[in-house]
Amino acid sequence: METVFHMSLPCLSVKETKSFYTDIVGASIGRSSQTWIDVNLFGHQLTFIKAQKFNFNNPNYVFEGKILPSFHFGVIVDETTWNSIHKKLKEKKLPLVDHSLFLKGKAGEHQSYFIKDPNDYMLEFKCFKDQNNIFKA
Repeated sequence: METVFHMSLPCLSVKETKSFYTDIVGASIGRSSQTWIDVNLFGHQLTFIKAQKFNFNNPNYVFEGKILPSFHFGVIVDETTWNSIHKKLKEKKLPLVDHSLFLKGKAGEHQSYFIKDPNDYMLEFKCFKDQNNIFKA
């Protein structure tokens, strides 16, 4: 059975969050008010709720020699979508944690890049060489 995830996160500005996810990422907006929005991120529901300033410590970890943010969420997309979003982010000159290839030649081989949204959340985009290997060890 295919399921959809839901995640609710605080945000500093509903307007800036909406603009980032619609204009930059290409997501659509579902229900909303002045204090919250539902974002359709590739069929998954992200709810952003206006909140006061918050602080997350963003410790990093190392994977295959690359320093990556521990606190992040993301989406797995096909290669065409992955490249299209990457191109759009680069054209807008947004600060990316640029793409890397991980697990080359192994089960789970994938490309990945990160971008901060207006709330300082790290959003990861992944593209697997073989979608059937997403959970293979």
